[in-house]
Amino acid sequence: MAVFAVTYRYKNQPDTVAAHRPAHREYLRSLIGSGGLAAAGPTSGGQVASAFLLFQAQSAAEIEKVLDLDPFWLEGVIESREILEWTIALGSIGLEDEH
Repeated sequence: MAVFAVTYRYKNQPDTVAAHRPAHREYLRSLIGSGGLAAAGPTSGGQVASAFLLFQAQSAAEIEKVLDLDPFWLEGVIESREILEWTIALGSIGLEDEH
């Protein structure tokens, strides 16, 4: 399986983001393990609110399909979503297939 890095960039709607955060986090919790999600969390220091998600999956299309059901996506609070295959050249992050 390949490793994918996903970046969410949120719209400048902090109240809407906060209102839907519990459903968003519950949905992501359901993806840990068998849903392919290895880790997820907010990032800091950027110009806009954002988050980073790490997946193992067969393809970016598979992840896109799963993330289309994220309450944040459905509520329109995500300004942009980028899904990139990540080749781990050095080190390990504890995923199934060590590189």
